[in-house]
Amino acid sequence: MIIEAGMFFFSRVLPAVALAGMAAASALAQTYPTKPVHMVVAFAPAGPPDIVGRIVSQRLSEELGVQVVVENRGGAGGTIGTEFVARAAPDGYTLAFGSVSAFMISPVIYANVTYDPVQSFTPLSLVGTSGFALVVDPRLSVRTLKEFIELARSQPGKLNYGSATQGTPPHLLAEMFNTLAGVQIFGIFYKGSADSLTALLKGEVQMMVNQYSALMPMINAGKARALVVTGAKRAPQLPEVPSALEAGLPGFVVDSWFGILGPKGMPGDVVKRLNSAIVRAIASKELTEALNRQGLESLSSTPEEFLALLKSNAPRWAAAVRAAGVKVQ
Repeated sequence: MIIEAGMFFFSRVLPAVALAGMAAASALAQTYPTKPVHMVVAFAPAGPPDIVGRIVSQRLSEELGVQVVVENRGGAGGTIGTEFVARAAPDGYTLAFGSVSAFMISPVIYANVTYDPVQSFTPLSLVGTSGFALVVDPRLSVRTLKEFIELARSQPGKLNYGSATQGTPPHLLAEMFNTLAGVQIFGIFYKGSADSLTALLKGEVQMMVNQYSALMPMINAGKARALVVTGAKRAPQLPEVPSALEAGLPGFVVDSWFGILGPKGMPGDVVKRLNSAIVRAIASKELTEALNRQGLESLSSTPEEFLALLKSNAPRWAAAVRAAGVKVQ
């Protein structure tokens, strides 16, 4: 409530009702947050969701004035941690650092998932978008995607790709590549992205697909060779690497997003408080640059815009999963 100075009438006694109203408004403004906020990352530490989630949590802590604690609850393609948030009290103190994997892909792949990516949550804001890259062991005698496909076709079943838990984007996209390229590259699964990256370094696997945020350090160090990015155009972070369209794989045009959500039924004033804090955090130069270094394009939104994205993404990803024939027993 805004009261202009000209509307004040000085008198000996300010009405008790007005005092009570002012006190209530002041109390409401101060009720959230009053304690640390837990933001659940539904994957193991050191993977893209964890890396980005921790970067965002630091700046969001400053905006909210309380600590935003990142809590890793990995397993089952992100469904365990995401279900935990869906069941939490809708008071704004338990949030999900959401990703395409946990919200769009895993509910289609895994049986007995109890949450709906659109109906079970309160969208707060997007954080950023990112593409993926396909990389190979630089010790292979290939420099282009075409050469790699020819090598894989000449050795069916002898090359391996590394991935985190089954049902995550690295797994799904590697299988999509197998189908689109007409190759047979066998998947080996690890506890998290960090372990699969280590496997590539050791030569246990010869290929992997992951988000830029996980791959850029290895690419920049010459320990992984990027052959294609899964976008309609080249990525600013990898200007020398052809896009999926350039490489002749139009079905391999896939992007990703990160965002923050809470359980369904959060109070409107808490949603507004969190959205404004997230938007300010994303707008900061420091966070924008930090996200760019991780291969993300920073992007905030209104809760309504985020909800619209969820509604449009869900059927598209479900169709992609089914077309690729990926199932997790």
